[in-house]
Amino acid sequence: MKKYIILGLVGCCASLAGCDDFLDDNRYPLDKQTDNPAYWTSKVNVQTQINNLYTNFTGYGSGGSWSNNYWYRSLSDDQCSQISSGANVSFAIWTYQFAPAANSVWDASYVQIRRCNYIINNSNLADAKENNNCIAQGRLIRAMQYYDLVRNLGDVPLVTEVLNTDSPELYGERVNRNTVMDFVLEDLDFAISNMTTQSGLVEFSVDMANAMKSEICLYEAAYAKYHQNDEQRAKKFYGEVVKACNAIMSSNQNYRITENYLDNYTSYLEADGVLGIPSIKSNPELIFCRAYKTGTLGHSTASYLSTESKILGMTKDAFDSYLFKDGKPKASTSYNTSDLPTVTEDGKFDISALLAVRDDRLAQTIDPQLAFGTKVTFSRPNSNFLQSTTGYTIKKYVNPNSPAQQTITNGSNGECAPIYWLAYTYCDYLEARAELGELTDNDINKCMKPLWERAKIDTQNLSKAYLEAMGDPANNMGVSSLLWEIRRLRRSELMFDCNHRYWDLIRWHKLDLLDSTNPKNVNIILGANVSGATAEQLQNVYTDNGYINGARTANGTETRVFTEREYLQPLGTTIINLYNDKGLELPQNPGW
Repeated sequence: MKKYIILGLVGCCASLAGCDDFLDDNRYPLDKQTDNPAYWTSKVNVQTQINNLYTNFTGYGSGGSWSNNYWYRSLSDDQCSQISSGANVSFAIWTYQFAPAANSVWDASYVQIRRCNYIINNSNLADAKENNNCIAQGRLIRAMQYYDLVRNLGDVPLVTEVLNTDSPELYGERVNRNTVMDFVLEDLDFAISNMTTQSGLVEFSVDMANAMKSEICLYEAAYAKYHQNDEQRAKKFYGEVVKACNAIMSSNQNYRITENYLDNYTSYLEADGVLGIPSIKSNPELIFCRAYKTGTLGHSTASYLSTESKILGMTKDAFDSYLFKDGKPKASTSYNTSDLPTVTEDGKFDISALLAVRDDRLAQTIDPQLAFGTKVTFSRPNSNFLQSTTGYTIKKYVNPNSPAQQTITNGSNGECAPIYWLAYTYCDYLEARAELGELTDNDINKCMKPLWERAKIDTQNLSKAYLEAMGDPANNMGVSSLLWEIRRLRRSELMFDCNHRYWDLIRWHKLDLLDSTNPKNVNIILGANVSGATAEQLQNVYTDNGYINGARTANGTETRVFTEREYLQPLGTTIINLYNDKGLELPQNPGW
């Protein structure tokens, strides 16, 4: 079970489903067996508890579940959703419109923190090194959970013990977020110093811990700089990012960028030579991933992207953000910048020529034909007829060589999900070095050039000076040209991956770019240029100046208005009332 995050741990997840607030999650021991000190002297028992922690990495989801971290599961300016019903609603408007009875992040994170605290405080193996290794894995996931709590909720209670019914910490005060994040850094460093597995791909390891540290510290550094105006704290955490990335780049695993961008997203656990499907085990770029195995555990991300239901499409804002192959943005490229598709004699809207002159990652992320409404659809060799909210349909997570029936069947998809990989680390490193004012041409050659080369972008002029002189007028973040280009690289490399774009906008203090009522942000609800379409082809499709309006339906367009409160989610009202019943106060987040 340790070797594969295939998660025959469904029972573990089910056992947690009834917990609906922090107090219930911490009131009782896990069970009588684990409350026995003798239990924790067994390596098998402790490892069983550690195995439960792998459920925190949802990857592409499990079975037919919508719970995953890829493509449509996060609000961003990369994709556009229509207000209708069901799951899409929360990706068209803010996650919360009012304070809920229970906040799912609060509830889920404290469940896992309790599990981690059980391991950390009880593991008592005879071999001190092995014992510290187990504690380190518990502290690694505890750090992850507190990071998730802080970035969603800000100040939170800091619990380091397994609580009983009379524990005063049961109604603990919210601790300043900086204090919690300093504690997170301590947990991460302990994990890195004490874990015994250097690299594991599908198991917790030092390399994976450094990748997690890089992600967490980059968030904290940017938050300190752009929210708190705390340059000293920002410098400290940017430095920790560089340290973590350097550790990965110098690892004896010898990670390197794979030749095929899509191998990171569409490989299987085991190679299939007949179908031409590679194994994740042969991918030199992956640091940690969630594995799937056909017939044992599958997912539905590929099937969601391959069936007839209208999916969330790429926005014009995202499409326009990709560089052209000459290494220049839309405003200064020597290539034809038209985004008008070629309409074929049989009524297809072909964008192959548009993709051919762009960063190759764009062509590997979306399909070569548009699909919108019911009159203009597109079908891949292994899909049903497709359509999207913006005309651009997504193929990034679909292996084109998978059997058609397997691809379109929910719960049967076998592509493995990357969690941490080298390109992601390179993006972290470049940003941290640039923010510190320490980025060099050597850094660019080491970390940016391989990604440009894989994307078939001309690197002849690539240098720090070149990036500083780009001066793209599309820069709407008020940062230097250098930082803008590094942010562009990150966006293109991680397009639709997990919820990175959403959290990037938050840490950069740029969530206002998701305000759909601001005329400057109009491209976040627009899609493909279909000005050449007929009235029949545009049946039930709405356009603005020739571009599909991906947010509009027959009932109108639900607007998404930004206010500062959106930087933090609301606490659940139930937990606040429980504090009040004890004569205590648990303050709600501002604006809620």
